[in-house]
This record gives sequence, structure tokens and C-alpha cells, in this order.
Amino acid sequence: MDRASLTAEYLRRVTESGAKAGELVGRLPESEMLAAFYKGTFLSRPAFLGRAERDLAFGDVRNVMDALSTLPDKLFGGDFAAFARAAGLTEQQVAVASRARGTGMTRQARADLYLQEGGFKLLEFNMGSSIGGMDNADIARGLLEHPLLARFAEDHGLGYVDTLREQVNNILVESGFAPGDRPVVALTDWPSYFDNEIRYMRQLALRWRELGLDAHPCHVGQLEVRGGRVWLEDKPVDIVFRTFAISQIVEQPELLDPVLDAAERGEVRIFTPLDTSAYASKGALAMLSDEDNRGLFTPEQSVSIDRLLPWTRIVRPGTVTLESGERADLFEYAVEHRGELVLKPTSLYGNRGVVLGWSPDLTGQEWREQLEAALGTPHVLQRRVRPTPEPFPDENGELRPWNLLWGMFSVVNGYGGANVRATAAELGDVVMNRAHGIHSGPALCELSESAS
Repeated sequence: MDRASLTAEYLRRVTESGAKAGELVGRLPESEMLAAFYKGTFLSRPAFLGRAERDLAFGDVRNVMDALSTLPDKLFGGDFAAFARAAGLTEQQVAVASRARGTGMTRQARADLYLQEGGFKLLEFNMGSSIGGMDNADIARGLLEHPLLARFAEDHGLGYVDTLREQVNNILVESGFAPGDRPVVALTDWPSYFDNEIRYMRQLALRWRELGLDAHPCHVGQLEVRGGRVWLEDKPVDIVFRTFAISQIVEQPELLDPVLDAAERGEVRIFTPLDTSAYASKGALAMLSDEDNRGLFTPEQSVSIDRLLPWTRIVRPGTVTLESGERADLFEYAVEHRGELVLKPTSLYGNRGVVLGWSPDLTGQEWREQLEAALGTPHVLQRRVRPTPEPFPDENGELRPWNLLWGMFSVVNGYGGANVRATAAELGDVVMNRAHGIHSGPALCELSESAS
């Protein structure tokens, strides 16, 4: 079955049962770990995906990631710093990202996707250790406590990947440890963000301990380097798991220098290395989207880039090639077609700095001014992708449409599960954030193509 038929059949059962959102969500709001991150805002059902749909979408995600990993070599002759600079990192960030690099691009990523007619479209990659949503299996287990969903999942062979367990495997494999080694992991935030995140970090550390990591939350300022090791109080640290982004380091770069020095000496591993920030940049996606680079990739990668990636260009003066093959001045084209374009900083996270050209609160003059300010700075323009609304039971048992942003996880073992974040469709096509009442849920997928 496919997503549409699975959704229709499940909603038919829900409607016949008279079930309402509160009972379908069940005990999820009682979870201390989930409450700390999701603030009790859960969707009333999972999203569904057929196996063939999942395999096609993740195959494209994997191929695009493979193409991303080759960009420093294929476009910059192996000069990572030149690649990072072109991807939009500042000189300070380039210097940091070039230190204690990994042996290759991490496989831990979340592809953020809208589903529209014709398939999934990629908005961006969130890559590395700081991505959210890897606890989505906990939400799936909570929803599956309701017998209606449990029976439906059994009838149709639906299941999920335990993404949190896969995350622990990623940490071990990419840091050079084996199952059973139980390394000491410092779950590390930046000092100015630590107080806001400590509640969730404590819960996450407890879960990781159950899965084989000796994990302890802290911030960078609590780590000490002495005697050939990195220490957290009296514990010698094997892995620094960073939850902070490269953009935060500019606050106090000297805090991280001793840890980076230790990593370069092989005294500790950083998961994930800071070079991840360049690969995750939307500027790197613009390199993939650029027709001038298309001959660099394998036929399979090119097909996936065409299918998955919307038209994306670095904001700079000059002409660009459109999907039709026509050439146009980028600035003038963007001014005239703002209803079809979104302006994004290349490396900020959490939707900061995103400007939707179609926003009713944005005038044409304001859009032009935003474009002028972005010229020659680390920004991209991307073709608008319209999400396909899906109905979810509300608190009265009525079906209410929501716009879904799918998160498809890549892990060392391949497909790492999926989640969805959503805003009420009545708000229109808006940025997905808490200000717009974002809700979260898991995705259940057919475990085999023969499931019915």
C-alpha cells in the first residue's frame, strides 16, 4: 500500500470508533523526556509511508548525501577550507571546521522534506550531532499503546526504526568504539544555552546509559584538559558529543580550543566533528543544484538530485540557469518571482533568518531590500515547495488538515526512521516553529513491500 491508502484506511477506522485526539495520544504528555523537548505538542496519529515510497525517498536521500560528500574533492581539489568558505562559513568558522576533522562526512543526518504531488522535495539537511527528533521512536511506542493503532499496524505490517538506538550506534562506530566498550560520553552544550537544555539532556543521558554509553550532560566550560586526557570532573572523557552549533562558538571561541587541541592529539573524539557544518550548509546544496556541476556526479546521483532537490542558488550578482534552461539575472528574477522563492541563510539553524517571499506580511519593497542585503553574503534562494496537507483527528474527533514537514534520518546502518512536524493548514505555508504551534509525531512504514 502507499501513504494515501494507508492514511485513508486508518482514518476510516478512527472515525468509526469515534476516537479523539486526547485518547489517541494517550500517556505521551506524561513522558518527562518528551515533555522537555516537545512541550506536550504531539500529533494525534503517526504519518504513514509505503515501503516502495520509503525506499525511493531514502534512496534519493542517500544518493544526494553521497554527492555532497564528494564536493571538496570534485570542486576544490581536496581543499576543504575552500569548500567550507564557498559553502558560506565565516573565516573563523572555516578555521574551526578544519581542525580535528573526521575521516569522512558523517552519516548521521535528517533530511527535511515536503511531500508534494510527484514525490518528496528536500528543503535542507540537518547533519551531525545536534539534530533533533532522534527520540521519535518513543512517540511511536506511546501512540501504539492505543489498541486501534496497534491493530492497524499489525494488520498492515507497519513498524518503525528505533532512531535513538541507531544514534548510539552512530556514536560508537564513527568514534571508533565497539559495542560493549561503554565509552564515557560528555553530552556537551554551549554555556549560554545549557540552562535551557539541561532538563532534556539529563533524560537523554539516562536513555543512552541504558543503550551502552556512560553519558553525562555538561557544557564546554566544564571540560578540562590535563594529563593527556579530557576530563569532566573526575571522569576521563572518551567522546565529546556536541549539541552546540558552529555558529555558537563565536561567543567564546577560546573555550573550545583546548578540547580541539586534545582531539587533534588523539586524546578524545568529537562527535560529530565541526567539518559537518560545511556539508550541512545550504550553500553546499546550491553546488549540487547548479547545472554547471552536473557532470561531476554519477548518473544515479544526478537522477536523485533532479528528483529530490528544488532549484537552489547562492545569492550573488550575475545570471543563473533556471529549470527551463533559460538564463536570467538572479536579482531581477527574484524580485519578479518572489511568490515562488524563499531566501535562506546558508548555515543558521532553527529557521533563523528565513524569509518567505510569499508571506502576506512582506511587501515587494521589503523583499527587494532583503535581497539587496543578502547579495554577496552567505544566503541562498530556493524554489518554493508546497506541502501536501493531511488530516488528523482533533480534540472533538473531527479531521483537521495539517501541513507536514517530514524528517528522514540517515544513520550508519542506512535508513534510520522518520518523523513529522506539522502546523495547522489554516495558517498557510509558514515556517515550521513553535510560534506557529508546531506539533510532532513519528512515521510508521511498511516493513516489507508485500505488506497489505
